Amino acid sequence: MSNVLGNKIKAGDLELKERVVSINRVVKTTKGGRAFSFSALVVVGNGQGIVGHGLGKAKEVQEAITKGIEDAKKNLIKVPIRHGTIPHDQLSKDGAAKVLIKPAAQGTGVIAGGSMRAVLESAGITDILTKNLGSANPQNVVKATIKALTSLREPIEVSKIRNRSLKRVFNG
Repeated sequence: MSNVLGNKIKAGDLELKERVVSINRVVKTTKGGRAFSFSALVVVGNGQGIVGHGLGKAKEVQEAITKGIEDAKKNLIKVPIRHGTIPHDQLSKDGAAKVLIKPAAQGTGVIAGGSMRAVLESAGITDILTKNLGSANPQNVVKATIKALTSLREPIEVSKIRNRSLKRVFNG
């Protein structure tokens, strides 16, 4: 039995590495004073094409991170990676954040800003060019990046949809 459900994946027995993208202190003013809490945005991935993100909120930072990791394990996706990069360009938007991801030649490295870099490195992508075209809000940038990675399709899938063989596509 596989742990893949469509594009979503169950965490099961995967070796996932956690990465905290941002921690935000939230203050709620009440008649008794100020109540502090924290929200943590976390990205998990196995470095071999599986990545997920989660948001945890709690009164303490460590508890918020733990909740974020649990949430991220529920939102895992499979990313098509070919020779350390992605198969094609993709533009995606979430909220006011708009991200562009492009495949890059081997040896280029991950050219990306903070939030996007965390997602791409956790997924195991080694060569990619990216641009954040909208908001720099970490939550929306991470969501837009995950959305872009989810929208990627393998060349084999596309060739089946178009009723063309890959040999014909690559040879002219």
